[in-house]
Amino acid sequence: MKVSTRGDYACRALVSLSLHADAMPTSVRDIADRTGLPQPYLEQILLALKGAGIVRSKRGVGGGYVLARTPDTVTLADIVSAVDGPIAVGDFGEPHQDGACDHEGQCVLLAIWNEVGEHMRRHLTAVTLADVRDMARGLQPWPAEKPPDD
Repeated sequence: MKVSTRGDYACRALVSLSLHADAMPTSVRDIADRTGLPQPYLEQILLALKGAGIVRSKRGVGGGYVLARTPDTVTLADIVSAVDGPIAVGDFGEPHQDGACDHEGQCVLLAIWNEVGEHMRRHLTAVTLADVRDMARGLQPWPAEKPPDD
């Protein structure tokens, strides 16, 4: 699976919100300035995140976005799924359950792609927004320094 630009931008925007979570709404322009993300695209992404219940918005003077959930309850899988849809290596279908493959090697490869997608989902579910925020602050080791869990 390749994390899309949209998924990366969503994660970056939410890390910014979590780094500056002072309960005051943050404008899209401020998030764009802090992250270097294009504001029009960021507005679309934040709307998708709002629809998924990950952020809330406030209109008017002093308005902007805040996290709707605490950073320790938002996983990278939640964020990526909210803007990109289900986390999968590809849209190849499911392996046949009865062992009968339509084409040579198809079932074996479908099972492998599904397993890879499941591994990625587990990994992205294991990392919370709080983890990434703490890594950015130098309070937690980078993911490469964590021992593998499987």
